[in-house]
Amino acid sequence: MMDTSELLFDLWYVAAPSAQVKRGKTLPVTLLGQQVLLGRDNAGAVFCLRDFCPHRGMPLRYGAFDGEQIECCYHGWCFDTKGSCTKIPSLAPGEKTDISRIKVARFPCKEVEGAIWVYVPRMGARAPEDVPEVPVSPGPQGKHWYWVDSVDLPCHIDHAVIGLMDPSHGPFVHASWWWRTRRSMHLKEKKFEPTARGFKMVSHKPSSNSRAYKILGGDRMTEIAFQLPGLRTEHIVIGEHHIVLLTALTPVDEKNTKLHQFMFTTLPLLNLLKPVLRPFGKAFIQQDVRVVVRQQEGLSRPHPALMLVGDADQQALWYYKLKKDWLAASEQQAPFENRITAKTLRWYS
Repeated sequence: MMDTSELLFDLWYVAAPSAQVKRGKTLPVTLLGQQVLLGRDNAGAVFCLRDFCPHRGMPLRYGAFDGEQIECCYHGWCFDTKGSCTKIPSLAPGEKTDISRIKVARFPCKEVEGAIWVYVPRMGARAPEDVPEVPVSPGPQGKHWYWVDSVDLPCHIDHAVIGLMDPSHGPFVHASWWWRTRRSMHLKEKKFEPTARGFKMVSHKPSSNSRAYKILGGDRMTEIAFQLPGLRTEHIVIGEHHIVLLTALTPVDEKNTKLHQFMFTTLPLLNLLKPVLRPFGKAFIQQDVRVVVRQQEGLSRPHPALMLVGDADQQALWYYKLKKDWLAASEQQAPFENRITAKTLRWYS
């Protein structure tokens, strides 16, 4: 029987916000249990290598980087940003070792709109030459995220994803004067349609019990979408203006997940209020973090029995279906097919 808790490989993941990797510097991160080294060369281009010197296994993070080459701190072996060995100081004159054949594994790495994405193949496998394009976020293209935050979630990505798309926890987890309360709960009905690797809540007017939406004014419409491996986007259109929210979940390992939150807007008012709004955004995310931490106490029991009930949990069921089909397609080396069909869901929140 297939283990649907398995992590998903051969996909793009957000490794870090662009601002965390400075020019001429490196940043060690762990993606799906694999230690990698992000870096930005002197020209500003980003790269990603396995954080491992093939000589004696020393993590390259401890070495020096001059913006062009990484020098291992153990024996001074040097590697360029493509992972090719360029120098072995201990070799005597006349030795015939072809150092150009010595390489550190390189991961496809792209910088898009202020986020660094890494394509993660299975451990020990090489990424194909024709990797797919980085997922495109909605809204104006070429934008740069104006608000970014990253937090650690001490849980498997499955629980992080389900929490991310859960439509009914808001009045309980995020109850506050500036968002919504339990007294504002009412029946909601939303239409969903499949997308290439996920599903979307078709464009609609934002919930009437969300006070944060009301201050935006105007004729508001929003579309919320989810796609594998753990990407949620919300695109709000107010007349000619846009607000785009991207939440990217990246597994650190099987017990920890990194949440990256990005926001872009063309609304001048929101840009001006950035210093005021940032604390509210952080508070909102921390409410989710607190719930995840508490949830781990219950999940620490051996093989806890969990239930998914009603339309409110349908998105979670779709996620597991998508994941199962992705794993099956990968195992059979066949194209992935999204078998979700359009449906209207109803729930209270």
